[in-house]
Amino acid sequence: MTKTCIITGASRGIGRAIAISLSERADITNFVLISRTEAGLKETIKLMKPGKKVESYAIDLTDYDVARDVVQSIGTRFGTIDMLINVAGYANPKSLLETSVEDWEKTYQINVHSIFNMTKETVKFMKRTGGQILNVASTAGSTARPGWLAYASSKAAIINMSQTLSEELSEYGILVYCISPGRCATELRKVLAPDEDPTTIMQPEHVGEVVNRLLSDDGVCLDGQNIVVRKQVTKTPVPQPTEQIN
Repeated sequence: MTKTCIITGASRGIGRAIAISLSERADITNFVLISRTEAGLKETIKLMKPGKKVESYAIDLTDYDVARDVVQSIGTRFGTIDMLINVAGYANPKSLLETSVEDWEKTYQINVHSIFNMTKETVKFMKRTGGQILNVASTAGSTARPGWLAYASSKAAIINMSQTLSEELSEYGILVYCISPGRCATELRKVLAPDEDPTTIMQPEHVGEVVNRLLSDDGVCLDGQNIVVRKQVTKTPVPQPTEQIN
């Protein structure tokens, strides 16, 4: 079976890891990678399994008309769009009084509005045959994150959007998934936690494998849920005093 998969934010981090992992599958033959960075997209393609048909688009997803035209072109040429994976994100962590209206709007334009636009345009094709949509949120969207107001609230919106669409689109045979990665060694994480050692936290490829599993038959009962993906921190055991018996 020939499937077509769109992945946004595919030039690095989690988006790249998902593209690499899914390229190992026999049932997905057509990939469409989207990001603002053309060089990053080319590097992702080099790392994917050879033999796939891969198209890349270096576009700004907040240019909603351009994004719409890309989706329409893909759907028309391939006939169907079977998977949409919304990964692209933005973060500029600041407290309430430090957050400008412009940055608040930019955060929502990228993290929420662009996903709405991509999803709406994709569903116009996907509703004919069914399909799968996966949105990447964050654990920041389900807990209080002082100093990350715009980012955290935008990810909370994605969690609710995914849960709502899971029910709304079920009549078309469309499954909607939402994953919330915890601390993951991405460029975006460096912005959120610049002093953190990236080798001590979850890696993008770990998330890529989880997404691969979710979008297989194994994940058929996991749509509509906010699935937290994180690495448990291994704690060093505290030495206990030894008791001596004389």
